[in-house]
Amino acid sequence: MMADLVSVSEVPPDSHFFDDLGADSLVMAHFCARLRKRADLPSVSMKDVYQHPTISGLAAAMPDTAPAHPEPREAPAPASGATALPPEAAGMTSYVLCGFLQVLAFLGYAYLLALATAWGYEWISRGTSVLDVYARSVLFGSAGFVGVCALPVVVKWTLVGRWKPEEIRIWSLGYVRFWIVRTLIRSGPLVLFVGSPLYVFYLRALGANIGRGVVILSRNVPVCTDLLTIGEGTIIRKDSFFSCYRAHGGVIQPGPVSIGSSVLVSEATVIDIRTALGDRAQLGHASSLHSGQVVPDGEHWQGSPADRASVDFQVVGEMPRAGLRRATHTVTQLAGTLLVYVPLTVGGTVMLLVGVPQMRMVIEPGPAVLANASFYRDVAVAAAVLVVGGVVLGLLLVSALPRVLGHVLVPGRDYPLYGWRYSVQRAIARLTNRRVLTRLFGDSSCIVHYLRAIGYEFSHIEQTGSNFGTEVRHESPFLSSVGSGTMVADGLSIMNADFSSTAFRVSRTSIGAHSFLGNRIAYPARSRAGDNCLLATKVMVPVDGEIREGVGLLGSPSFEIPRTVLRDSRFDRFRSGEALRRGLAAKNKHNAATMGWYLLSRWVYVLGAALIVAGATDLYASLGAPALALADVLGLLFTAVYFVLVERAVTAARRPGPLYCSIYDPRFWWRERYWKVPSETYLRIFNGTPFKNVIWRLLGVRIGSRVFDDGCYLPDRPMVAIGDACTLNAGSIIQCHSQEDGTFKSDTTTIGSGCTLGVGTLVHYGVTLGDGVMLAPDSFLMKGEVVPPHSQWGGNPARELDRVRQDAGRCGR
Repeated sequence: MMADLVSVSEVPPDSHFFDDLGADSLVMAHFCARLRKRADLPSVSMKDVYQHPTISGLAAAMPDTAPAHPEPREAPAPASGATALPPEAAGMTSYVLCGFLQVLAFLGYAYLLALATAWGYEWISRGTSVLDVYARSVLFGSAGFVGVCALPVVVKWTLVGRWKPEEIRIWSLGYVRFWIVRTLIRSGPLVLFVGSPLYVFYLRALGANIGRGVVILSRNVPVCTDLLTIGEGTIIRKDSFFSCYRAHGGVIQPGPVSIGSSVLVSEATVIDIRTALGDRAQLGHASSLHSGQVVPDGEHWQGSPADRASVDFQVVGEMPRAGLRRATHTVTQLAGTLLVYVPLTVGGTVMLLVGVPQMRMVIEPGPAVLANASFYRDVAVAAAVLVVGGVVLGLLLVSALPRVLGHVLVPGRDYPLYGWRYSVQRAIARLTNRRVLTRLFGDSSCIVHYLRAIGYEFSHIEQTGSNFGTEVRHESPFLSSVGSGTMVADGLSIMNADFSSTAFRVSRTSIGAHSFLGNRIAYPARSRAGDNCLLATKVMVPVDGEIREGVGLLGSPSFEIPRTVLRDSRFDRFRSGEALRRGLAAKNKHNAATMGWYLLSRWVYVLGAALIVAGATDLYASLGAPALALADVLGLLFTAVYFVLVERAVTAARRPGPLYCSIYDPRFWWRERYWKVPSETYLRIFNGTPFKNVIWRLLGVRIGSRVFDDGCYLPDRPMVAIGDACTLNAGSIIQCHSQEDGTFKSDTTTIGSGCTLGVGTLVHYGVTLGDGVMLAPDSFLMKGEVVPPHSQWGGNPARELDRVRQDAGRCGR
């Protein structure tokens, strides 16, 4: 079996899979899949392969092979709280009716906003002086802010009342109520106050039972808040999921999440329904709790699924609580919002419409200015200034102001939470994490210069043209260091700020030299990964033990794998010399053109959006508020259609497909263009609706009917096939590519009908899921895996779920 995969006549029992036979993880995934098809052989996971990389080692580590005719045994209980008999899937009638009702809900919301906006404009524009306009803007803006904040709360208590554990069939009328409440909760303006007592107040108003002194830094807003309990003094860090519901097998399952007092929930974690953390418990970064798991009081757990650990993840001590400081911070935030930001936005818009002659001509009755060619010229110039000027001013702002602010924070010193230094730290993080700029400069030679400009510390830069992807985040760029020759794929989050419920600390975070970091990695300041390390996708970077050097790390909790394999060294000739110089020069030219296409596409989009606004203001004199509501609807339609056309134009030149090449291959450069020029942000608006499936089809996804997508991300749309009635949870990713050092690989991925991808799951390239497969939350299904139909897998890396339970030895319900 192994000989056939590596194309040799015989495999000695002690031959190393990677060093002697030249296999890689994709080949070994196929080997594991073949073993699972043999009833007379044990099931082997990728973790087993890495820990025992010879035939003789695997044979010694595995249990006795199964008998040819095994004794009948009781069927295992459904995993992770799954229902044994899923309810009947919703039919096409319910599917279409749900979409129709969602459209009506959107139109009603748009019309209410238009009525309020029209009344506010008329009232504010009657101001007789700048001071009068400002005062009216404050009053109207404050009333509007309070109203928009209160709307999700009122609608939740009206449509739902209190959430309770139940099953809501997707696409049913009950689901429509769920979707309306979920959408309003997650789009409310108080979500912008994450990390503030105002955000905690918002969750309490929605029914959450949250104790005093709780700090929540995650923007993933819980929805079924009546089922959420958080004790006093608990800290929940960013990128954590604790939604109190999940989608599974065609139903929405609200369920309780109980988090005790003085608990630490670290970054990039997933907490499933029907889970609990006791008082003073800790859950490490890049970890998850599966349904039914209970962390006892005072215990520290890590991994996916989590198990007991001896690591102390809390590095910041507590300070005396100061209610006055929390109150002052809250009042300051409200004052800044109601007296500065909202009046400037509202009053500035009115002054623009009234004071600028071209805009005043648009909104006043008379000859339509839209028939004047000079108006379109002026709008085109204004759009170009807005796009290009925004980039230039943004660069100046993020490279200058945060440097001034950064001097007040001393690394390693604890500061009180909600003090003025906390506001400074949050301001630095907001200013320097500009997605537009990292997307513009990422996947090109410009990214290292941009990161250095905002404060990153680099030793000698070994330019590759792909040193960083298009998504890099941090909490302080001035305390982020990257060694020479290191490359980062995408989705890196540098954790250089630590928190308790009363204090915070910034620390230097250093990434070793000559390393490679895969996708979606949370990198802590206390990392024990040294130089020349391969950090695999979604790996839990270790914070204890000896420093790892010259190895690869995979999984959560992580274990060692080979740093590189023979097959991945095929393109090493491009790492130095003339081949590197010529390849890099050609790549830079192509990347520069890609950046130009990115800016051009955004200019056209801003121009189109501005013309829609101009058309609405021209109709306002005759139609009133309906003209503004029409602008909202047309703006949404224009956004979706425009970016679908942009993506189709990019893929028309070179459609993404299976690929194995160097990063200096023009085919890879076209893939970088495909990732950069189109936009995916607008897709979030369609989460949980039938319309997202329509857009996926327009973007090239081969997708079946009645698929429920609650926020899945598909970086390589034309390479994905999804069967009927699948359930894709929030934060799930189907990624059909991988980069390791200078080698790029991609292949198609197929998801069978009726499959469920749990919250935060990542499915790699070359994967095939049979019908009815369930992937548990926070799973990482590695490249090349073939998952049998109706099986249940989980873990990082993912394997059969009963094996995960045996390996973890975790607590029961």
